[in-house]
Amino acid sequence: MSDRKATLHVEGMDPIELPIYSGTTGPDVIDVRSLVSQGLFTYDPGFVSTASCESKITYIDGDKGVLLHRGYAIDDLANNSSYLETCYLLIYGELPTSEQLANFEEQVTMKTMVHEQLVNLFRGFRRDAHPMAIMCGVVGALSAFYHDTLDITDESHREESALRLIGKMPTLAAMSYKYSVGQPFMYPRNDLNYSENFLHMMFGNPCEESKIDPVLARAMDKIFMLHADHEQNASTSTVRLAGSSGANPFACIASGIAALWGPAHGGANEAVLDMLEEIGDVSNIDAFVAKAKDKNDPFRLMGFGHRVYKNFDPRAKVMRETCDEVLNLLGVENDPLLQIAKRLEQIALEDEYFIARKLYPNVDFYSGIILKAIGIPTSMFTVIFAMARTVGWIAHWHEMHSGPYRIGRPRQLYTGETARDYPKK
Repeated sequence: MSDRKATLHVEGMDPIELPIYSGTTGPDVIDVRSLVSQGLFTYDPGFVSTASCESKITYIDGDKGVLLHRGYAIDDLANNSSYLETCYLLIYGELPTSEQLANFEEQVTMKTMVHEQLVNLFRGFRRDAHPMAIMCGVVGALSAFYHDTLDITDESHREESALRLIGKMPTLAAMSYKYSVGQPFMYPRNDLNYSENFLHMMFGNPCEESKIDPVLARAMDKIFMLHADHEQNASTSTVRLAGSSGANPFACIASGIAALWGPAHGGANEAVLDMLEEIGDVSNIDAFVAKAKDKNDPFRLMGFGHRVYKNFDPRAKVMRETCDEVLNLLGVENDPLLQIAKRLEQIALEDEYFIARKLYPNVDFYSGIILKAIGIPTSMFTVIFAMARTVGWIAHWHEMHSGPYRIGRPRQLYTGETARDYPKK
């Protein structure tokens, strides 16, 4: 319990004392739960000033450009860890021993296959369906195939569902892509690591052996790591809200995918490529930068700045280095869109307008460039984001179910008509 109190003075009412709590780091929070008994709600559109839960998973300090997973800095993890080790950390709270990691990797690998009857579900979609539309459907449908571990009160069931989701998401993502281009599905291979397996299922074909460059596999692994979790964002909050109703984990993750699909959330790196195509040529950059600086012009440069980070996005620093490695390996310097991107990056890092407003290139800017260079179509960008974020979603879902929780029920400021009689005829 807290010894500190905040006192709320409302005209015509006695003072209301509200407890103040402190986390291990970050801003203090005022507990307003007792206000409802006084006939009051708080008003906070977008929940920008509201802590909806208590969590031990991820911490962000946007002013300082800090992102910690279980206390470990994101750049430290990206440069020294792997995606599956980060998954273990997010789910279990500590880094694994070498034996624990090997066991975890084996368990995930053994769950990369999906039920063969799931293929029939893919055939129900139009050939030109957006891969995110397919992912929403097939992930939600997993509960119909793996209903043996859906008791959310059983920790072993929750753990098994988590492993299944982490293992099967790359397979489903690659199947979504293969279906859209009319190519046969590729089965996962147990001799490949997580990122290698995804690239194999994306670009391999039954006619020849897959050849996966380790630089590209490592780049994909870093993209997965840098998108693994980001605290109480829109999709994670959606998963928690759906989970608070007692919904099964596959339905909850499908709800997160739906929220991530929005262009203001997971569609940002796809929007970066759309913007580069709109600019069209390096010679047009100055005109578009001028449009971005004009407060009366609705045009905005995508991939610069961040709602949370008021400093350099810590994930972007890692992505920038990886971006250079990938572009150098593939020798795609002459790609028109990539030339535009590199010039925009230079302007953002040198132009006083961008520096003063801290509009630095963010992780979406660099990840979009990397994915394009690897050959992944823009329609798959958000799917890959969903793959990576699945572990964050399931970690928060598991954390919520590991202790007491209540079904989410936001309130509202009602401004509609008051009670009125139905007109007589």
